[in-house]
This record gives sequence, C-alpha cells and structure tokens, in this order.
Amino acid sequence: MSFLPLLAQETETTTEASTEKKSTTTFSGMADVYYRWDFNKMAGNNKTSFTNSHNSFELGMISGKLEHKWDKVGLVADVGFGQRAEDFSYNDANTRFIIKQLNVSYSPKDWLKLTAGSWATHVGYELVDPNLNRNYSMSYLFSYGPFFHTGVKAEITTGKHGFMVGIANPTDLKSANDARKFFIGQYSFAASDAFKAYVNVLAGEDDPSIDSKTFQGDVVLTAGLSDKFSLGANASVNRNTYPVAGKKESFTWWGAAGYINFDPTESLGFTLRVENFDDKDQRNVFADAPKGGSVLATTLSTNIKIKSLILIPEIRFENAGEEIYENKSGAGKKTNGHFLVAAVYQF
Repeated sequence: MSFLPLLAQETETTTEASTEKKSTTTFSGMADVYYRWDFNKMAGNNKTSFTNSHNSFELGMISGKLEHKWDKVGLVADVGFGQRAEDFSYNDANTRFIIKQLNVSYSPKDWLKLTAGSWATHVGYELVDPNLNRNYSMSYLFSYGPFFHTGVKAEITTGKHGFMVGIANPTDLKSANDARKFFIGQYSFAASDAFKAYVNVLAGEDDPSIDSKTFQGDVVLTAGLSDKFSLGANASVNRNTYPVAGKKESFTWWGAAGYINFDPTESLGFTLRVENFDDKDQRNVFADAPKGGSVLATTLSTNIKIKSLILIPEIRFENAGEEIYENKSGAGKKTNGHFLVAAVYQF
C-alpha cells in the first residue's frame, strides 16, 4: 500500500542553453482512528508501540507529506499530529505536533543520491504510517528498534544492487549537541520485481557519559509469489555494551517475524504475522520481570479497502515466558491478546 497523491503539479522551464528542467510537487497524507479491547482488560498489557489502550475509541495520527523535486534536487517535508506522532518522536517536546521527516537531497548522477536531514529508519519491515502496513498493531521488532535518523547519507544504485552509508545522530534524536555519531548502512539486492533483500546495520555510542555503545544488525526479505500471495520476513539483533562495576558487559535482544499476505480481491486482504522476540537480558519487554524471557505473538489482520478508506479488524494473541501481563485484579499472566478495529484514510 502507498500514499495516493492529492496534488501533482509539473512545470517546465527552458534555460538559455535550451536545457529542459522539470519541477514536480506532490502532497499526500493519511489519518487513522481505532478501538482496542485488551483480553485481560488492562491497557498496560500492550508492550508494543501506538496501541496503548483498552475499551476506548482512540485517535491515532493525521499526517501530511510534501515532496518537491526540481531537476537534481529534492525536498521531503513530512509532519504528523496526534498521539502516534508523539510516540514516534518521543525525545521531542510533547506537543503532539511532530516533524516526522525533513530532508533535502541532491542527485548529481542517476546512480547517486545525497541526502541531509531527518528520515525514517532503514532498519526493519514496518513503518510508522499505518496505511503502509498490513497489520495495525506494531511488531516488537519495530517498537524496540530505531524509529528515525538525523544526519547525512549517500545512496548508490548499480543494476540490481544498492548501497547506503551515512553518519547520523544517536538513534531517534533530531538534535544531539556534541554527541558521538552513529554509522548507518544498508545493502539491498533486487533479484526481480518479486524478490528483494535488505541487510541493514547501525553502530555508535549512544551515551558517552557511561561509554554506552550499540550495534544492531537487521535483515528484511520480501517475495511476491503471485498476484494473491506475498511473503515478508524480518530478523534483527541488538547489542548494547557499557561498564558494570568497572567491567564492560554486553546485553542483547533479538527477534524474528514472518508475514503471510493473501489478497483474494483488490478490496480484501489478510495478513498473518508471527513473531518471536527474545529479551533474555531484560533490556525492554522483560525489564520488570524476575528474569528475562521471550514472547511469541501471532496477529491476524484483515484489510477491507473502500476507495481511500481501509478498515482493519485484527485479533492478536501473545504467550510470554514470564508473567509480564496482568488482569484487572492485579494477578500476573503469561498470556494476553487483543481485538481491535481501525479505520485508516489515505489521500
């Protein structure tokens, strides 16, 4: 799924040397709302991004994206307003109005693109805008990986191969005065229009005051088997190293997710996501548990498309190695889930 352009304007000017240049402006956007029922009737049982509610009608985000290109230079300005936007840019002031992406680019050659500013991360399978995902609730891999980067990057395309390298602020920071920078990189391979593979990395010092360093490696695969069936896969490992009692210690989380998409018609689709997320070192999901463990989450979402509107009924079940959920009486539970229905409008 992709944004549908509301406005596309193209102008042409001719220089004294009779060189033709084209200017293109595109505006697109989306808005989403949802209702979620937690099976244990506790909003806090949600351990992933954006759907932190129970038995409540919720507003997600309204988003607008302006893209302008003139000859070899371009601009992307992408803003969001709402709780989803605020959660995405959690290090910024809590205004609910967020610059999601803002960057300028220059392509001196067809095979080379240079970009400076802020952009959504290359790591992972899922994206912040719900109309670009098949499941409405987010994976653990998305929720505990990077959201965006701010810096500079170069992208090179040669045949079926693509390369990206860049230098950025520490993860999810639009401003980081005098902080150490992160290296980010990607290798992509498009065997065909139906099969694509991505290998992603990031590494850097996220907190110089305690000599804390982070490395993350990530792989994404997509495959179109037919007009009705497609597959996706994502695997990632994150390692954080910092001194503990004078000795450097390493803490790791990792996860893997698979996606099966079935579209019997143009207006109806189903996506099954199965994800295993391991947090044995208690870095995130099991931070408050007696010991670390893993979560197996299974999510089935339906996509019903009515023109620019997408309705997403969804059911999700989770099984954890420890009692990280609780019921209304406060008793610990190893299992949880939800039913939700979302409405996403794109323009």
